[in-house]
Amino acid sequence: MAKSNPPLPSVPVRQRGVTMNDVAKHAGVSRTAVSFVLSNRENTSISEETRARINTAVQELGYRPNAGARALASRRSDWYGIVTEIVTAPFAVDIIKGAQDQAWLDRRFLLIAPSDQADAVGPNQGLEDAATEKLLEQRVEGLLYAATFHRGVHVPASANEVPTVLINCFDADGKLPSIVPDERGGGRVAVERLLQAGHTRIGVINLDPVIPAAVGRLEGAREALSAAGLELDPELVVSGYATADGGYEAACRILDHPNRPTALFCLNDRMAMGAYDAIKERGLTIPADIAVIGFDNQELIAAYLRPKLTTVALPFEKMGALGVQTLAALTAGQPILADQQLVDCPLLERSSV
Repeated sequence: MAKSNPPLPSVPVRQRGVTMNDVAKHAGVSRTAVSFVLSNRENTSISEETRARINTAVQELGYRPNAGARALASRRSDWYGIVTEIVTAPFAVDIIKGAQDQAWLDRRFLLIAPSDQADAVGPNQGLEDAATEKLLEQRVEGLLYAATFHRGVHVPASANEVPTVLINCFDADGKLPSIVPDERGGGRVAVERLLQAGHTRIGVINLDPVIPAAVGRLEGAREALSAAGLELDPELVVSGYATADGGYEAACRILDHPNRPTALFCLNDRMAMGAYDAIKERGLTIPADIAVIGFDNQELIAAYLRPKLTTVALPFEKMGALGVQTLAALTAGQPILADQQLVDCPLLERSSV
């Protein structure tokens, strides 16, 4: 005979709509006394015994303060809002994690309003406007705007009603502070690693040459070569789509050069994945015949290629945390260090160099 499972313990149901008046009646005190205790008012004549009775009533009734009413009364909500297109992005979602963790440390809460996924033109401005309005309706104390990729953006005019900070993007109008990756520093550290390994002829698989990531990373590569007394051969710099196919096609052109390079700097990891295929098709091995460095640290790619890809990481989580720290300073009326803060892009050593 099958043994019956023991009954689950009953869980007390929290009453909805319990008011401060209900707490006062349950504790046998005035509503003013309840208000003073729940707001931690000092210098009152309320005894410790009465405070204990009120706190017990709060627990027994399941009273929950009305955050909206409290925000109206104090003009503070302890909430920040973040408008973002990156809710479903495979790696940039770490911006949200960094921001949320920092907000919790500051005893703040983060309200997330997703906007439409950006394309080459930019995000859906109508959705961004609506998301901003909805967050302002919740009386957030400040706003964050986070983008999937580093670029200039135009934020809704209503964002000027509260302190606002941009993350992984910058204000095209030059009015709002921003937190962005140090693209130039990342390009420099990548090529310095290749030089350290003895490579002096380096090919670059470039992104769209006009976007900030491409401009900064290529400048950093040139700086590293210049410091070593070398120059970047323009015939070994090929732009392609920011995909594995784009990386494959660009790598084919570079590797078929009569004087091919001994190393490739790929300006994102997806392009590096395509470059791996082009290299192996030509009977070459990584890193013995040709070294490869990527950029982004898109872990689903970098950690699972064979050999594993050495790459430069975009500091998404750190940018998110720094965005909240900057916003906290602004909402407190404190000065910030700079209109645009650069965050280091560290090299992650694996096996491809």
